[in-house]
Amino acid sequence: MLELQNISFGVTGDNGLGAEKKEILNDISLTIEDNTFVVITGPNGGGKSTLAKIIAGIEKPTAGRILLDGEDVTELGVTERAKAGISFAFQQPVRFKGIQVLDLIRLAAGRRMTPSDACQYLSEVGLCAKDYINREVNASLSGGELKRIEIATVLARGTRLSVFDEPEAGIDLWSFQNLIQVFEKMRAQIHDSSIMIISHQERILEIADKIVVLRDGQIAASGPREEVLPALIGTPSAVEACKVLTSK
Repeated sequence: MLELQNISFGVTGDNGLGAEKKEILNDISLTIEDNTFVVITGPNGGGKSTLAKIIAGIEKPTAGRILLDGEDVTELGVTERAKAGISFAFQQPVRFKGIQVLDLIRLAAGRRMTPSDACQYLSEVGLCAKDYINREVNASLSGGELKRIEIATVLARGTRLSVFDEPEAGIDLWSFQNLIQVFEKMRAQIHDSSIMIISHQERILEIADKIVVLRDGQIAASGPREEVLPALIGTPSAVEACKVLTSK
């Protein structure tokens, strides 16, 4: 279980008149229970990606605490946070010239693994293992292929919490449909772990157990899909829906 207690995050910049502090997150408190598929949505600039990076340890909050299974991990960096059981998948997966897919999955798993074992994770994300296991993780792979390979590495790690920052970004419709199927399968097989996705996509919102709407650095709405999603349906996008939720 992940607990965010009164998390705030700000940056200081120069507005031409002197130093000015901008609050990106303001007093966020949120609990992500075990065996839960959570989607965080809201307007661009609302703080969603920053929140994901704070959970992963890429950024540190300026106030508040982060607890993972009751243990305070607030001061842990990204490497220590990963060892504690938190995985993070970027909007744009990193390409590794000279590293094969098999090597990447082995590194993610942190253990010796046969090609056959690694192939099982590729099959889980809908990729034909024999076509990809020896491919380099480079520019020859499409955005959709990279996204699914990255998810395969997350599955290989078997972490307590898997965080995905806008996984639909930069991929075509066909790849997106396949990505939805992967997440549906992950949700069906979730066990003693949790999944958190940053997304605007209604198809992803529809398979969530819990939806959190983040706007202007604060939680505008939070609750089971059955309670939150109806307020989002019928609006042009989740971004516009946030205006509906916060105007009530």
